[in-house]
Amino acid sequence: MKRPLFPVLAAALLAASLSGCGDKEKPAAAAAPVDPSLVTVQADFLQRLKVSPVGEGEVTETLRVPARIEVDEQRVARIGATVTGRVTQIHAALGQRVTRGEQLATLHSTELSAAQLAYLKALSQAELQRRAVERAKLLFASDVIGAAELQRRESELSQAQAEMQASHDQLRVLGMSESATARLAATRTVHSLSSITATLDGTVIERKVTPGQVVQPADALFTVADLSHVWLVAEVPEQQAALVKKGEAAQAEVSALNGKRIAGRLIYVADIVNPDRRTVTVRMDVDNADRLLKPEMLASMLIQGAPQRRLLVPAAAVVREDNKDHVFVQLDGTRFQLRPVVLGQESNGHVPVQSGLKGGEPVVTEGAFHLNNERKRKELEG
Repeated sequence: MKRPLFPVLAAALLAASLSGCGDKEKPAAAAAPVDPSLVTVQADFLQRLKVSPVGEGEVTETLRVPARIEVDEQRVARIGATVTGRVTQIHAALGQRVTRGEQLATLHSTELSAAQLAYLKALSQAELQRRAVERAKLLFASDVIGAAELQRRESELSQAQAEMQASHDQLRVLGMSESATARLAATRTVHSLSSITATLDGTVIERKVTPGQVVQPADALFTVADLSHVWLVAEVPEQQAALVKKGEAAQAEVSALNGKRIAGRLIYVADIVNPDRRTVTVRMDVDNADRLLKPEMLASMLIQGAPQRRLLVPAAAVVREDNKDHVFVQLDGTRFQLRPVVLGQESNGHVPVQSGLKGGEPVVTEGAFHLNNERKRKELEG
């Protein structure tokens, strides 16, 4: 009896299918990822590079802190009236240069006229008592009056002179000079005008008075400052306060003057820490003969710290990539790796290394820019 044909054909097809699968090649393994920080160069390219080991050196770190220009408090005067009165005329404008004794404003004061009248009365009374004592001495010498009468008149003279002196001192308090008081005594003419005068040479930087205004002695009407010297004031963080000492040299950069650098010395370092800002206030005295520095200008104070031993790399070795600093480290004869590093502030062509490198590691000190371009080219080519 013959066997059925269909099962035989199905078995043959299955065997052929399995045999074909076995003949197919296995899929290739996935390619290993390429490190974009690595670059391999040819021998001729190596001649364009200079490699040196990372070494140590002394660096002086510069502390940069925000600062501002202020007037020298020892060269500023806040000037007001010496009497209560009404301002009748203003002679000084904002920004005007004035000299010591120059008239800034004039005011009318009934208080001043009353004090002058009291002085004239005391002066007349003292003169009257002086004459009475002179007559009493003549009468005493002629045995017309006794010693008690003479002593009474001398006592009255002393009291009148004391009252005159008190009135004279009151005029000085109200701003009258000795020459003006002497003129008052000679002319016996009372005047009610008082002058507000500058007490130092400088510039009027503030004016708080208008004509017709009633002012009091406690009011500060004008501020005059000598701007030939100014202060540069900064707030140093307390963690870095040990870097600043009184008398040390310092520098500052003023952005409003195209980054102009000015030099001076620290004249003040606060003895306490500001509890709100956790900073120490420092001041630098700056010569300002050309008047380029204006109060309230912003600046940066540069304070040099003590020299320290640090790892150093040449500034030419630094490659800026993705807003970070890198250097090329040589791995072997032809391979280099672009390594991120944390650097300090450049000084004299070298940069201190804060992290990312160890002493003695070979880094590319010349040609790093060209090596980085070669790395990018090979990265694009895949």
